[in-house]
Amino acid sequence: MRKQELSAFSMIVAAFSLGTLATIGLSGCKPPTAVPRAAATNTSGSNATGSNTTVSGLVEWSSNTTTGSSNTTLTGNTTLASETPVAEVPMPIQPAVAATPEVKPEAEPEVKPETKPEVAEGTSEVKATVKAADEPEAKVAAKPAADASKSNTSTLVVTEVSNPADVLASGKDWPQWGGTRLKNNVSGVTGLPRDWNIGKFDRRTGEWDKTNALNIAWYADLGSQTYGNPVVAGGRVFVGTNNGAGHLKRYPAEVDLGCLLAFSEQDGKFLWQHSSEKLITGRVHDWPLQGICCAPLVEGDRLWFVTSRGEVRCLDVEGFHDGEDDGPVKGESARVADLVLATEGGKAALVALADGKLSDSVLEALQAAGEEAAGDVKIEVAKEGTVWSAIGNFGGVDRTLSIKKIGPKLSIFKALGVSDKRDADVVWVFNMMEELGTSQHNMCSCSVTTYGDFLFVNTSNGLDESHLNLPAPDAPTFLCMNKNTGEVLWKDSSPGSNILHGQWSSPAVAELGGVAQVLFCGGDGWLYSFKANGGVDGKGEMLWKFDCNPKESKWVIGGEGTRNNLIATPVIYNDLVYIAVGQDPEHGEGEGHFWCIDPTKRGNVSPQLAMKVDGDSRSEIPHKRIQAVEPEKGEIAVDNPNSAVVWHYSLSDNNEDGEIDFEEEMHRTIGTCAIKDDVIYVADFSGLLHCLDARGENGQAKVHFTYDMFAQSWGSPLISDGHVYVGDEDGDVAIFEFGSQYNEPVKEINMGSSVYSTPIAANGRIYVSTKDKLFAIEKQEK
Repeated sequence: MRKQELSAFSMIVAAFSLGTLATIGLSGCKPPTAVPRAAATNTSGSNATGSNTTVSGLVEWSSNTTTGSSNTTLTGNTTLASETPVAEVPMPIQPAVAATPEVKPEAEPEVKPETKPEVAEGTSEVKATVKAADEPEAKVAAKPAADASKSNTSTLVVTEVSNPADVLASGKDWPQWGGTRLKNNVSGVTGLPRDWNIGKFDRRTGEWDKTNALNIAWYADLGSQTYGNPVVAGGRVFVGTNNGAGHLKRYPAEVDLGCLLAFSEQDGKFLWQHSSEKLITGRVHDWPLQGICCAPLVEGDRLWFVTSRGEVRCLDVEGFHDGEDDGPVKGESARVADLVLATEGGKAALVALADGKLSDSVLEALQAAGEEAAGDVKIEVAKEGTVWSAIGNFGGVDRTLSIKKIGPKLSIFKALGVSDKRDADVVWVFNMMEELGTSQHNMCSCSVTTYGDFLFVNTSNGLDESHLNLPAPDAPTFLCMNKNTGEVLWKDSSPGSNILHGQWSSPAVAELGGVAQVLFCGGDGWLYSFKANGGVDGKGEMLWKFDCNPKESKWVIGGEGTRNNLIATPVIYNDLVYIAVGQDPEHGEGEGHFWCIDPTKRGNVSPQLAMKVDGDSRSEIPHKRIQAVEPEKGEIAVDNPNSAVVWHYSLSDNNEDGEIDFEEEMHRTIGTCAIKDDVIYVADFSGLLHCLDARGENGQAKVHFTYDMFAQSWGSPLISDGHVYVGDEDGDVAIFEFGSQYNEPVKEINMGSSVYSTPIAANGRIYVSTKDKLFAIEKQEK
């Protein structure tokens, strides 16, 4: 395998996209310093973006196409690092075009959907059919967290759709990140292929030459960068990406969006797309080209996910293919096209509207967006010179379009309905930035999970572009919501002002020690456990917390320090918890730690306590963001008698030569471990695959082997059908026989472009999403 240089900013795991640049020339996260590796060569991939050719008067789309924004107020609470900030260099990706200031019209016309808005059964809320011109997305349908203390959670149930053990053993659907709320990527699928070949793709046309293809059931085009992990449920495959594929005519591939795509499991046919326009605040909250970086959760006919705009959304998995517009959100407003007013086409559009007509430039724009006007169109004025309604047949559907003058653009919107088969059907929306005041750092990326009716979410609240100031230290990090309504039941902001960078991990849930626990990774490097219930008076009931970094470790901007974040997802196996530390991929390689934790203890169960020494007395000191223990100030770390550590892995002299080699060290990781039959596999960001004993040995880590893939690994291993599958940035998937004795891959298969995500297995197939394609891999008869 080859070792590639880091690609422009991206995140995990599951997804992950990190780093920071303000919209006008501000710095981003510092790129990593190259670490010399024997037998490694750098071969960087390219991210080509198409040129923007439009009809007369059409706006040139930018990464900030939306005029809606979340109003996050900066506070005076500033968290300053004790070290001098490291100068940071912007990543080499296409810069965002500065967003247009909002201009809100005083009056808005009604955007009439194809079906009349209804009052949802059992609620008094009427779904709006009109969205403000600067906010084409649906309004929040859920109640804000302030009402959580008044909620009656006694009616919520913990009866689960499926038992985690049954899901893992069945070998059927894989409906969320990690398959179940335990987050252990181990599938019971059998009959998987050990070899495959993707064939060849023409770089210019994208045409697939499948002459030499082997065991490929189908492939589907994704965006230009993909970090989301696929899930499979109910005959559909869902994956997060950006808009590089341009599946919707109204959003050409040049338009930067966060996209959640749905395909047919049978043949890969495109079904629908949820489109998240970029936030007007730009890179600080919504980094360009990263798309949707999380994996959705599917239960029955509902899907939940977190958008790049800092929203939690519930969708109907069928989209509009069921002939229904499910609510409470109905008639959601959607952008059709924009024209620049300063162009000839834009000027002609205003003149024509004043005469009660649509100009040729508007008609061309509608045709390009798949909404060609047929027959006569009636123009009604809602506000003189600012807002109009166009009533007619567009794209073969009788509907009303809203045309609005917004700043330097003339924007056209439609209300989504049952005829819009290629668009997602939104059920409810909760905007965390608006309702809770959160301020995500570069990206909101959390793969949500549930326990009965309780939906658990990490808000991604983090620092601003300076990497020093925390705009919203009191905003919540952890949420428990009613999955049916989107109401916030409880919230917690335990990381507070100690958040190091961003918060991009995902929660896990299990019944441990007779108590249902939800595990959240905080941006301060601590793992937190709460009761997996509806909380008390709007607050979660914390059970324990665990500092995953040594007390003397230090956070340094740009990744030069030894204190780390938690980006991986905690895994529950045999009533124990497993978690590894890491940092934003842009921060490069560094020291890592992997922990096995006993979740039955309570309180502060960290390995050590931070103490202040004053003569013969010692007193515990509160946690500090940059460095918990500073020896030069008379502070020490002492063993915690209440520690929940079962074993810890960082260094292991496996060859017993008295030295620690590169392969004998756990490095930073954003990947999550997978465990079966007491054998752990976890890949680190330095390209090592570690195989460990889940039980440890005499309170210490027991290492079976490490294998150097010579390429950075962003994702997590898959264990299925007696084999282990793990991808890397070079685009290779390494396949190992399962077992501690098998320390070399039996096969390495190149997928044509980087594999930043995690392979999954469902219903007799392996699914691998590369940077720009999704492959369904299935053993086929020759």
